[in-house]
Amino acid sequence: MYFCSMETQRQRKIAGVIQKDIVDILQKAAIDGGLRNTLISVSKVAVTTDLSIAKIYLSIFPNDKAGELMEGIKSNQPLIKHELSQRTRNQLRRVPELLFYLDDSLDYIENIEKSLKREENPIENRDLLPKRKKS
Repeated sequence: MYFCSMETQRQRKIAGVIQKDIVDILQKAAIDGGLRNTLISVSKVAVTTDLSIAKIYLSIFPNDKAGELMEGIKSNQPLIKHELSQRTRNQLRRVPELLFYLDDSLDYIENIEKSLKREENPIENRDLLPKRKKS
């Protein structure tokens, strides 16, 4: 498994195709499963240089359903891969193995903003920061 920092044009193109189709598959599955007020978006797809593995980063809103939804997506991975292969049969010879991850970057940004808006601003008051031990 080798993810290169310099993506080739082919990797970007395949990642774009996978991203577009995975969004459709997951949204349709969520609606069919009765999750009408749940938004699933694919924030990023990274494909290995040998095109054998695709890491798919998902953002799920609202966050309280994210854990159980990710478990459902991971357990239905073979069905999702089959549906993807049906949609991309004219574009891809072989569908890569799909690895799903929860993208929590929006939560991380939100926590930083909340920390900065509080009265206890660690930038202005250095005593709030944990002391680092010098080695």
